[in-house]
Amino acid sequence: MIKEEIKKIIEKAISNLYSDFNDRENRGIEILVEMPKEKSHGDYSTSISFTLGKIFKKNPNEIAVLLKTEIEKQKSIINKIEAVGGFINFFIKPEVFFESIKKIDKNFGKNNNLRNQKVIIEYTDPNPFKEFHIGHLMSNSIGESLSRIFEFQDTKIKRANYQGDVGIHVAKTMQIAMTIQARWEELTLGDGKKLEWGKYYSLGSERYESDQSFAERVRELNRKIYTKEDKEVNKLYELGKKISLEYFEEIYKKLGTKFDYYFFESEVVNIGKKIVEDGLKRGIFEKGDKGAIIFKGEKYGLHTRVFINSEGIPTYEAKELALAKVKYDKYKYDQSVVVTASEQNDYFKVVLCTLKQIYPELAQKTKHIGHGMMRLPEGKMSSRTGKVVTFESLLNKVEELVKEKNKDRDLSETEKKEIIEKVAIGALKYSILRQSIGSDIIYDFEKSISFEGDSGPYLQYSYARAMSVLKKAKSEKIKASFKNLPKEISQLEKDMNYFPEVVEKAGKEYEPHFIVLYLTELAREFNNYYAKNKIVDKADEFSPYKVALTEAFSIIMKNGLWLLEINTLEKM
Repeated sequence: MIKEEIKKIIEKAISNLYSDFNDRENRGIEILVEMPKEKSHGDYSTSISFTLGKIFKKNPNEIAVLLKTEIEKQKSIINKIEAVGGFINFFIKPEVFFESIKKIDKNFGKNNNLRNQKVIIEYTDPNPFKEFHIGHLMSNSIGESLSRIFEFQDTKIKRANYQGDVGIHVAKTMQIAMTIQARWEELTLGDGKKLEWGKYYSLGSERYESDQSFAERVRELNRKIYTKEDKEVNKLYELGKKISLEYFEEIYKKLGTKFDYYFFESEVVNIGKKIVEDGLKRGIFEKGDKGAIIFKGEKYGLHTRVFINSEGIPTYEAKELALAKVKYDKYKYDQSVVVTASEQNDYFKVVLCTLKQIYPELAQKTKHIGHGMMRLPEGKMSSRTGKVVTFESLLNKVEELVKEKNKDRDLSETEKKEIIEKVAIGALKYSILRQSIGSDIIYDFEKSISFEGDSGPYLQYSYARAMSVLKKAKSEKIKASFKNLPKEISQLEKDMNYFPEVVEKAGKEYEPHFIVLYLTELAREFNNYYAKNKIVDKADEFSPYKVALTEAFSIIMKNGLWLLEINTLEKM
């Protein structure tokens, strides 16, 4: 990459200027080379002068000027260099960008930074007997994108889904159904698969809080679900779980996700109980009120949490400890990434602190990523009160808006149906991934489906436009070629070169939004180029080059959209 070459040039200049630098402890300092926010500030920029200023107790401006002079002595890829306010700005020779574009192929953007590293990433995690809501959509979009970014770095990735198939939420839902003597088969919607989980869970939660007798029956049912001692309860439970999981699979198919492993709370509950009981003997845990087993988080600047409740049932925390072990037994990972809502950040701090004392090597390998919440303009949702925005309801609303936008387009009904679903899902994913992972999102319906920019449909439309150009070039027998290059280079060529660097940064910082921002800017530059240039023109000697440039752009867009799990469309 060009950035790496610039780093070497800077490194050599520093060594030449400061002869004792090689002997210093600071020799290993990181030289940051980045794309400037303002394009007038060059193709790349570095702030290394400020770091050196602290080391050598000198003015960064003076160091920047000295480095500039030293760098200019080298024969390199740099066309022009500026020292401004302590920063050093680099303008790269056009031929360097041309050479870089020539190398763009289907593997462009990939690196081997994590070659042969085993990574397991857990995300989505919808619970059977409850609905798949927009929180699950956020986790799925972020987790799948991170999985693909890892894959672009040559990792051996495994996708995991951890689901709460036991617990008080299951008992609340089932107890309501049993109270009204309903059969699961009769509690379905039109497709015959999706139960009205939200309705029954909400009713169960409300009744649980207000009716002591009902609450006692729920707790007893919860115990029976754990012990599997009642055949009728088991039968009802297994049928409900089966219908839930089949329904989730339909959603995963729409979203483009396929999991390698499914882990369930019911599989780790006994393992978790034993881990905590053993930890109690070792002094990691303590006895709390009414026989509960707790972890005193205050000793570590955290808060106390219950790991086995007074009824002897392991909590989420205990099962989380078991899950780390079960995952590792299944797949000997180098890193385990867990994606959840940021509301669980404090919970995971306690879990990881506990894990560090029980399985220190697994704690070292585990990274928790907490994402923000998606809200509609109406406000926050709650499955307990029934105020849930399901994935289906949101998708249907977005599809209706997309359908309205496409009603006058000259497309077949089959084409319209495919476009509507792919554009709607792309709009949702873009809106989620365009923000830094920890940020909350207020979903803007109109902005999300805009074809004008800063949206998923805009990226899909830009790709479709490029494919249309290439189709036209083929029909007019104009082949892509870099043999005859123009004298001047546009911003489009420069921006295309940055893709591998953006992918690398997104991987290092676990942030897909860098790719979203980059693709949006790249699409804008391509559309500007398209507006100013007639790409397919037999009378233009540079038409083969323009076609080649369009082809390179389409490859980057396809790779970038794949990383975001957004479908490409050749016709819109």
